[in-house]
Amino acid sequence: MENELIAAARSAAQHSYSPYSEYSVGAALGFAGGTVFTGTNIENASYGLALCAETVAVAKAMADGVRGGLEMVAVVGPSGKGGGEPITPCGRCRQVLNELAALGGTDPLILCVGNDTTRRVRLSALLPDAFGPASLV
Repeated sequence: MENELIAAARSAAQHSYSPYSEYSVGAALGFAGGTVFTGTNIENASYGLALCAETVAVAKAMADGVRGGLEMVAVVGPSGKGGGEPITPCGRCRQVLNELAALGGTDPLILCVGNDTTRRVRLSALLPDAFGPASLV
């Protein structure tokens, strides 16, 4: 599933709308059963209204009624700008991913993909002591 998700994230990044930063990002979410949702970053002239690739992918999954089973996430940045190093989800995206993962009781593996290397880390390691649905009880 890793190679499929990385390829899907790379493909999604090609549809990035990033005229301001010129930093295209793609994300792919892998669910139990093999379902994959992708997203890309979408910038806005009002910078604060930009959407990250992971958030777009989560919104697509949830809009289709998916609420559990998140197993793996691949995040791919541009190959040139930034040196092609592995990138991790930003803090906001970590929180958005945590919400979806918590609904299914999973701790997905996050594939932080660079040109030549992939860093593998659990979401709980990227967002320790996360605030989620259980925090509101």
